[in-house]
Amino acid sequence: MNVIEIYARPACGYCELAKELLRRRRMAYSEYDVTADRSRMSEMLDRSGGHMSLPQIFIGGRHVGGYMELAELDRRGALNALVAA
Repeated sequence: MNVIEIYARPACGYCELAKELLRRRRMAYSEYDVTADRSRMSEMLDRSGGHMSLPQIFIGGRHVGGYMELAELDRRGALNALVAA
């Protein structure tokens, strides 16, 4: 099973939506607060190719984007396959 990582910040609506979607699907994830640990912001920028919006989500080390991209993967039925790969 691929690891899900979310770079987020507190009080971020899209971050909360992404985490709620994953909780509903019973998918575990690691969350990195980019405000609590500033080195996480640099790490996120490096890994995402400079994307600054939050959240930034990675599955199995692959950058999938933010909440909208995650929701689209789920809508298409591709999220389970990507996590299970």
